[in-house]
Amino acid sequence: MAASDLIQENDEGCPHVDADVTATNPPSLPHPPRVANGNPARHVSSPTPPTDTPDGKRKHERSWFQQNQLIHSLSSGLRRHCDYIRIAVPEERANRLPKEWWKTGVAFLYALFNLIFTTVVITIVHERVPDKSLNPPLPDKFFDYVDRVPWAFTVTEANGLILVALWLIQWIFLKHRAIVGRRCFFLIGTLYMYRCVTMYITTLPVPGKHMVCAPKLYNDSTGKVWRILRLISGGGLSLTGSHLMCGDFLYSGHTVMLTLSYLFIKEYSPRWMWWYHWFCWLLSASGVVCILIAHEHYSIDVVIGYFVTTRTFWWYHTMANTHVLRQAPNNYLSRTWWNPIFNFLEKNVRATVPIAFSWPVALPSSCRQTYRIVEGGRDE
Repeated sequence: MAASDLIQENDEGCPHVDADVTATNPPSLPHPPRVANGNPARHVSSPTPPTDTPDGKRKHERSWFQQNQLIHSLSSGLRRHCDYIRIAVPEERANRLPKEWWKTGVAFLYALFNLIFTTVVITIVHERVPDKSLNPPLPDKFFDYVDRVPWAFTVTEANGLILVALWLIQWIFLKHRAIVGRRCFFLIGTLYMYRCVTMYITTLPVPGKHMVCAPKLYNDSTGKVWRILRLISGGGLSLTGSHLMCGDFLYSGHTVMLTLSYLFIKEYSPRWMWWYHWFCWLLSASGVVCILIAHEHYSIDVVIGYFVTTRTFWWYHTMANTHVLRQAPNNYLSRTWWNPIFNFLEKNVRATVPIAFSWPVALPSSCRQTYRIVEGGRDE
């Protein structure tokens, strides 16, 4: 059979044939030539043993040269008909972004604890708020120039709910939702823990006479517990009528959620979705401005809330995305108190988290089988 027939026969399977003939003295080889799979070449006659006559020697050398030429033509022809080369990827690179859902669960419990603890601190601080009839609001430059708009705070909370809903939907469809989720939960818990500290150590008077504060309970522990449960059940929103306590001014929790939701939405969405980023930025910025227009917080509350939220978010993601900083001796970001928690959450994340999406629920087995059949047909 001719070499062209062999090439045509193996064109569909597209095997890889690698023949390496390095004989310097052809007549001395006792075995027939072999191809890469270890089997003798098909339709190739075995070389005849050398003879002592010059004619026999020349005849054997000519036969060996023809066999060598046939093998090389087979190898080059099959290589020319193959469309791709399979490259083996080391296994250690395949698992550089482990899910570790149990760490995400720990971060969620950390955030949940601090959110509940915030309601406890608000209840405690409410008992210490100065009487607005005896202590007027503190001077604020924004209030001097902008009169109060009663419905503005409703816009703030509506924008916040929209942003949180958008981020929740986006997070559910992220491929690496486990890693992103524990980052989000850790930052929420940390920011509200900071808020508990600032609210407790400095209690500001109400920013306006319009604010209605629930009566103080003093030593009524049962009444305080019911207030805590009511605040938790309503999400701490004025829209639900659950937030009737005063004192949680420094700093603004609404500013935290508006800013943090936008930062996560932009960080973990494709750059080409600029229209989506601008829409979320408008929701966030208008919501923050409406806090001040409604005179629900002092300007310093909003400024500190924005500053703490953005800096903590940027510090954390700088550490997470710049891996050389983790072991750098002059990395001052590692001096933060939460660096051990960061190392615990990000220890096995050895690459920057890509922006990739996937279905949150695995496809049924029948769908997966159909998918494999379709992919197999495409490969052929």
